[in-house]
Amino acid sequence: MDQQVLSNERLADLARWLKVICEPNRLLLLEKIIEGVQCNCELGDATQMAPNLVSHHLSVLREAGLIETERDPIDARWVYYSVNLKAMEELKALFGDFFNTDRLQP
Repeated sequence: MDQQVLSNERLADLARWLKVICEPNRLLLLEKIIEGVQCNCELGDATQMAPNLVSHHLSVLREAGLIETERDPIDARWVYYSVNLKAMEELKALFGDFFNTDRLQP
């Protein structure tokens, strides 16, 4: 198979990522987390979203593997969110492969 052609598995991976990040609120939350580790309260304040909505979108991002969580060891109410670097590198590579102009055919 030509190296320029993405496998069905890679295309399915791309579709899965796109479903997660195409929602504007999730993209906004991810952008805030990319700016640095954020706690759930900071994310709610920064995005002006209701806590249950923030929680829902963070759950989707976490299940997709884009973010990681850590509970505050002293006060378990606070959860800190950070980017999963490995997932971000995978996403970057997949987007780069898909949008590579060398793949364009005459």
